[in-house]
Amino acid sequence: MVLWSKEQDKPSEMSTGAIESKKEGAPTTYHHTNGSVHPIILTDSPEELRPEAGDYELTEVTSFSDRTEPENDRSELVAIDCRANAKGQREEDALLENASQSNESDDTSTDQSPVPSAPLKETSFSIGLQVVFPFLLAGFGTVAAGMVLDIVQHWTVFTKVTEVFILVPALLGLKGNLEMTLASRLSTAANIGQMDTAKDMWKMIMGNLALIQVQATVVGFLASIAAVIFGWIPEGHFKIGHAVLLCASSVATAFIASLLLGLIMIGVIIFSRKVGINPDNVATPIAASLGDLITLALLAGISTGLYEQLEYNDYANPLVCAFFVALTPIWVFIARLIPSTREVLYSGWEPVIIAMAISSVGGLILDKTVSNPNFAGMAVFTPVINGVGGNLVAVQASRISTYLHMSGLPMAEPSPTPKKCPTPCTTFFSSSVNSRSARVLFILVAPGHLVFLYTINSMQGGHTSLTSIFIAFYMTAALLQVLILLYLADWMVHWMWGRGMDPDNFSIPYLTALGDLLGTGFLALCFHILWLIGDRDTDVGD
Repeated sequence: MVLWSKEQDKPSEMSTGAIESKKEGAPTTYHHTNGSVHPIILTDSPEELRPEAGDYELTEVTSFSDRTEPENDRSELVAIDCRANAKGQREEDALLENASQSNESDDTSTDQSPVPSAPLKETSFSIGLQVVFPFLLAGFGTVAAGMVLDIVQHWTVFTKVTEVFILVPALLGLKGNLEMTLASRLSTAANIGQMDTAKDMWKMIMGNLALIQVQATVVGFLASIAAVIFGWIPEGHFKIGHAVLLCASSVATAFIASLLLGLIMIGVIIFSRKVGINPDNVATPIAASLGDLITLALLAGISTGLYEQLEYNDYANPLVCAFFVALTPIWVFIARLIPSTREVLYSGWEPVIIAMAISSVGGLILDKTVSNPNFAGMAVFTPVINGVGGNLVAVQASRISTYLHMSGLPMAEPSPTPKKCPTPCTTFFSSSVNSRSARVLFILVAPGHLVFLYTINSMQGGHTSLTSIFIAFYMTAALLQVLILLYLADWMVHWMWGRGMDPDNFSIPYLTALGDLLGTGFLALCFHILWLIGDRDTDVGD
């Protein structure tokens, strides 16, 4: 509540309510709230400010005409109810009045600023309608990525420098670590009004693009080091040319893929806001749909081109690596200019690096399973089951994070109804909007996977026939994976919020990495069980 003095011409703070002094000659203040104006009698001297028993009582006066004292005998203050700016609080104003957030209202009259429109009430049908098309698009993207990987694995660079395969899980994991996190951050910013003006939008765009370029360069470099180490330990010999090739290919692929996907995400989020679609429902699936395909295509093309230069130009690979690493200070400088990205720049490395390690465990399971000829059919299905699980849990995590940001509850403070650990019933069967979206996302799993499985089968991909028993085991693995991920998202996002960590920056890398680990592990277990019970058809696709 802001009070504006007509005599002093400056605002002062006063709490909501109206008090009238019994003492005569005290100045009057007018309290304006909820469309009505209440005069408030103030004292003339500091001594009269001391409350005594019976000195004050609450009164309610509905108009100025009830007070007839001369205006020149008192100081007159007008209270202005500063509501949230309509431009910056479209959805949040339905939950609470953020008086402290209005920094654009300089009007000294009793007229209120325009009241923001109420947020769109999302039903299960509207959530499903917005999610289903990006979800199918993302699924077909993972199907295409699996087919691409099946083709490029026979290229020269993949057969001569086998350590390139080690880069695949880490670089594909950037989709969840960077692009989905970027989409979640920008979706939250768009929903709470931080991208409504052109100036704010461009600041947010430049800061976040610079941030993901820093993260992509560092993660790509660390992934190449891990690939060199994992390739050197079993073989017992080290080739400097191959090591530089891995570093240049990894850094260049991560940098270019993150830049392209970041630009696409920004376009999707801006377009979604203009047409009235919740960006949380569409941004992360679209990032996933293109992430695997673009990353694999870039890795294959860049590594092939750099491998051809090994014989003719010894400086090509080091120059490529040095060029992208040298750009890092520029991106750091830009990211530090924006407060939101500055915080992530300093504190956002832990989830990215740990998520890369988790994905590497899933990659190890994949490597050990696919290397067995009896389980060759697993390769084409792995990107699909991992991608679908990661896409759905990213949508849910982004929605819960946006909900917490809009609730107005500061981070690191307990919620009004704290829950230390949610139960599956509260996650999936409560009446809250987050529970409703969890049910919708879980229902999409079975029909979505059936569409993707028969798409792969129609393209003669993989090495496994779609028998009824295979479909039953596969669907069990997929449903169990998504069930666990949605429950973990409900717990993890609230847990991080309660400890002062922004879920947009921390939760999605962990959840998508866990999706890779669970999906690969469950799928490998299914193939082992199918082999043991006699379902051993591996001739399809040979």
